[in-house]
Amino acid sequence: MKASLTRSPQEPARRGRPRRGLRTRRTALALAFTGAAGITAAAVLAGALPYGGHRFPAHGPSAASSVEAPSPGAPGIGDPLMPLDGNGGYTVRHYTLAFDWRAPRTPFDASITISATAMQALSRFDLDFAGNTLHTVTVDGAPATAVRDGDELVVTPAKPIPHGSTFTVRVAYTADPTQRRHRGDAIEDYGWVPTPDGTVLYPQPNGAKMIFPANDHPSLRAPVTFRITTPPDLSAVANGRLVERVRRPDGRVRWTYDSEQPVAAQLVQVAIGKFAFVDSIGPRGLPLRDVVPDGLVTDTEAYRSLTPEHLAWLERRLGPYPFRRYGVLVGDTDLPVALETQSLSVVPRADLLSDRVDAERNLVHELTHHWTGDSVAIRRWSDLWLSEGHARFYERLYSDAHGGDSIEAAMRAAYEQHDQWRHDDGAPAEPTEPTLFKQMRYDGSALVLYALREKVGEETFDRIERSWVTKYRGRAAGTRDFVALASEVAGEDLNPFLAPWLYGAHTPPMPGHPDWQVDPVHD
Repeated sequence: MKASLTRSPQEPARRGRPRRGLRTRRTALALAFTGAAGITAAAVLAGALPYGGHRFPAHGPSAASSVEAPSPGAPGIGDPLMPLDGNGGYTVRHYTLAFDWRAPRTPFDASITISATAMQALSRFDLDFAGNTLHTVTVDGAPATAVRDGDELVVTPAKPIPHGSTFTVRVAYTADPTQRRHRGDAIEDYGWVPTPDGTVLYPQPNGAKMIFPANDHPSLRAPVTFRITTPPDLSAVANGRLVERVRRPDGRVRWTYDSEQPVAAQLVQVAIGKFAFVDSIGPRGLPLRDVVPDGLVTDTEAYRSLTPEHLAWLERRLGPYPFRRYGVLVGDTDLPVALETQSLSVVPRADLLSDRVDAERNLVHELTHHWTGDSVAIRRWSDLWLSEGHARFYERLYSDAHGGDSIEAAMRAAYEQHDQWRHDDGAPAEPTEPTLFKQMRYDGSALVLYALREKVGEETFDRIERSWVTKYRGRAAGTRDFVALASEVAGEDLNPFLAPWLYGAHTPPMPGHPDWQVDPVHD
């Protein structure tokens, strides 16, 4: 997700969201983070660091329970910042999402079919699902009992689901495309975002539940098939590849898309409107597909056409692009937020109608996320600095060489404000839920990477970066993983160096820049 841009490195980000109230009726317990690609991380802390008693979160496979008696799946995976996000007891293997779209801001029929595997014997399980009008829920074709509990849909099947078995859940509902929520950080509004003739989706951080029932946490991914029916004068687009476009006898058109690779719920995209599809070729023959509102094709062409150059620049630093296609979805909306929805980044029209430096910063930021954030997912929300910090770092590095502010000037400005950001929003790896997408996770986290580069040198840093996105491609990884890998590549223990950068109230000295000073903190 791209925070707001200005030409000045001193100006803070503008977007954000209020803390969600946590229910206490059912405790969000979870033994493990488990995703469709076999992602698992224990929800415990361990591994004391030499500096100040700070600890990096531990992870590793959890012990599978051998208990045969059915029991409820946990209502969340226990992420400390959003403990009810995601769900325990099962792994989603595939989503099939069907929308029967009618008109902007108009409710419509929808359904989701979920193929899953039970990771325990289940008496019941949860889906993340907010708002909308629920109609029916079946498990393996049999009617199931479903109860709404805040943002949880609690499903009790007609008979328990044995441990290790595959089961299918189908939920029919009326989708409400006016649903969205607001945060007080860089995200601002999220969920469904209406456009003049349709919609785009902004699910980050946990807004997918307003769109479809899901297992919604950034570490949890599964392939998605999209079946979207539209009036004949509208087009639909979603993550991945267009499989077919079929005109039905009633004149309506069904669009089928295949995500091709597992995708996190926060990175799902479905957009509907009067679009032009602009196809081209990127490096090594990569298919490129921009999706542009009809009236914006010409005006946005100059900056959209830079994608092959951006891809080539990033591939020289991070290795091959990790997905099978890419494109820019031009958002015909006033929201000033870009988002790295997988294989199809949403970029607001204003970003592509501004000056070239700002436009390229946005475009490179969202594209970088496809290596760090989309391909290498974060284990839990406190690891967000790894996603947004990398995107901001490479955005700044690219801009330095293409007419923007120098990265040294931008990082010096961030350094001056770093103690204040720590005071206001938490250290880079210590966010609270309300401060998750504040400026500390952007320039403040890019500063950690800049400090690491100054410490180990550019050549070693570049090897760390390429190793990071290669080793964890298609997997979830966290802060502890990054520190361990960086130490391995650098040939020295970097825990004592990185711990004070990532945790605590005070910013360490910047290697190689003894003249840099942190501004005083004001309450």
